[in-house]
Amino acid sequence: MVKKHGKKQRAKKKAQRTGAAYSSAAAGTTHTHTPLPDLSALPLVPHGSWRVLDLDLAARLVAACRAGCQPCQQTLITKVVKEQRATLAALAGAVYGTLPAVGFTASDPTRQWAPVARTAMQAGAGDEAFAAVDAMDEDAAAALLNDALDHWAMGDGSVLAEAVRTAAEAPPRRGPADPMDAFRAAGIDVFTLDDLDLPDGVDAYHLSENYGVFVGQTATPEGQPLPMLTLYPETEGAGIEDLEARTDWEHWGLHGMPEVDTSWRLRATIADRSLQGLVHVDDDGEDDIELWRAAQAVSLPADWWALLERAQHVLVVGPVKEAEQQALQAAGDTGELLAVIARVSFH
Repeated sequence: MVKKHGKKQRAKKKAQRTGAAYSSAAAGTTHTHTPLPDLSALPLVPHGSWRVLDLDLAARLVAACRAGCQPCQQTLITKVVKEQRATLAALAGAVYGTLPAVGFTASDPTRQWAPVARTAMQAGAGDEAFAAVDAMDEDAAAALLNDALDHWAMGDGSVLAEAVRTAAEAPPRRGPADPMDAFRAAGIDVFTLDDLDLPDGVDAYHLSENYGVFVGQTATPEGQPLPMLTLYPETEGAGIEDLEARTDWEHWGLHGMPEVDTSWRLRATIADRSLQGLVHVDDDGEDDIELWRAAQAVSLPADWWALLERAQHVLVVGPVKEAEQQALQAAGDTGELLAVIARVSFH
């Protein structure tokens, strides 16, 4: 009886240590997937102060994903979700702290957490990112982990590790400077539209820089078609410096996808298949930035409109110097593009 009890205890401890099912550990049929990936860069990911990572567990989970072993994946994912939230935060942070976009297949928990991960990576402090992971219910945590493992499973661990090392060694990123700071430093009073008490009925659109647009189409990294809207300057002060000052769009080099920001809205009219304007709405749902307004209604091609209806989102990119695709390529090559994925608002 004592011998059987000792065997059960050893099997239980082996199951806890390896993440294998108890029945497999008891029968001595556990297996490993080799080679195990090198995850030595994982502790560089900001994952919460003083929290120890289980690198062996992480390596076996990644190896099981690459081998496509579903039983091992299910067992190890459950163990990470229930017992190793810091390890989960590090595995996910290595992906979403370094990649510029999550992709359209990502779950809602991943979309919500990715900006926190990027902020943590840039600041080198992961307490907030860990706290968000620790507060997730098990379904949300599992969704985040599964999304991250899709990237680890592609065999690009060395690429992720190098991206983590590069990000960890880089100085904190600074936001674009306000072009008016130079005037303020010289003692010159500077007023913006927000400082002015405009009379009711005054249209502030023409008091700011404006843009023109032209439509196009691109594809997501997963190969899904996506409508695109490209901005070009219509007023003298419009351009990349103006967009940097008025938006928080990402710098984009024609590769991958920028973040989705549903506060940016492309308004479209169903009746005549036309676009009305591109605006940003504040927390109260009021327009606070208007970059483009259609001067007249122009019906769009049926196939592009159909794509817009299916996608419900649009890649907005700019500025380019002229309304042509060659200008878009040129701006991307020189790093002078900003981009965001906006929501389409149909009326």
